[in-house]
Amino acid sequence: MEMTLEVVFLPVTDLDRAKKFYEETCGFKVDTDTQITDTARIIQLTPPGSRCSIAFGSGLPPAPGQKEPEPGSTQGLQLCVTDIEAAHAALTARGLNISKVQHLGATGWEDGRGETWNAFMYFNDPDGNGWVVQEAPAPLSQR
Repeated sequence: MEMTLEVVFLPVTDLDRAKKFYEETCGFKVDTDTQITDTARIIQLTPPGSRCSIAFGSGLPPAPGQKEPEPGSTQGLQLCVTDIEAAHAALTARGLNISKVQHLGATGWEDGRGETWNAFMYFNDPDGNGWVVQEAPAPLSQR
């Protein structure tokens, strides 16, 4: 059985602000922005090169048996890049407030890159949903 993660739903307070942030500041591609009913709207965007998208919406009831998440409650979403310093420069140039590159060292978090798979940077969306960007040694298709 194949089971792929393809969409992660993010709780946000302002759909247009979130769409602008992810499209213009992060460089995600807008897959859809659909007004489903008079009160229901859903927006889906995909990071460049990713097979998994993010979505957010309004007027949508929570899935049966689930609670509606609070904006900013999603943490640890992870993107991978093959050149973290180039990604840092590109995202900073787009206006993203992103941490410096860090790695986990002997004394905890230290500045700069570490060994393979040990280079990270962090940012939050306008609602406080937290993202991690990690450097991978090769593109996904080659791992």
